[in-house]
Amino acid sequence: MSATSIHITALDGIVNVNSLFTFAVFIGLAWNPADPNNNLIDPTQPPDCSPSPKTAERLVCFHVYSFSCFLFSSLVALGLKQAIRLARDSPAHWPIDLALVNKTGLRVGYAFSAAGSVCGSVFLMLALVNVVQIKLGMLGCGGSRHGFAAVVPLVILVPSGLLIYVCTVLYAFTR
Repeated sequence: MSATSIHITALDGIVNVNSLFTFAVFIGLAWNPADPNNNLIDPTQPPDCSPSPKTAERLVCFHVYSFSCFLFSSLVALGLKQAIRLARDSPAHWPIDLALVNKTGLRVGYAFSAAGSVCGSVFLMLALVNVVQIKLGMLGCGGSRHGFAAVVPLVILVPSGLLIYVCTVLYAFTR
């Protein structure tokens, strides 16, 4: 497998994953957090445990930030992919190689694309924490056991996956 096809496959992977996350963001934005019929909060909880309008605002903001980051990451990845294809299809008809692509520029592009994906994932995680608070009650209240049960795996697994992703990207920079 040539270096060019490896890079194009990696960029396709970034775009595909970002597309899935972007779809999740759209589903999250389409959901109406103010819908009284879509609420799982125990009515016997104290009023302080009910989510405030600020929680719904943060939910929407984090979804928009997440969407922006995933879109940025995908656009950078698509731009890099196009640059590789243009260099590959140059009139010189050289063998498929990255010889014509500025490797420093490629690495910087990968870094920006990876940073966009990481930031988008963090914002999506924060949006999901707000969804849990809206659906199950504020996490600061003692009665939100189910909320903690939903959030704890989220805040452990997502950062762990992001750490593995960042380490892999950094390792790729050294090769």
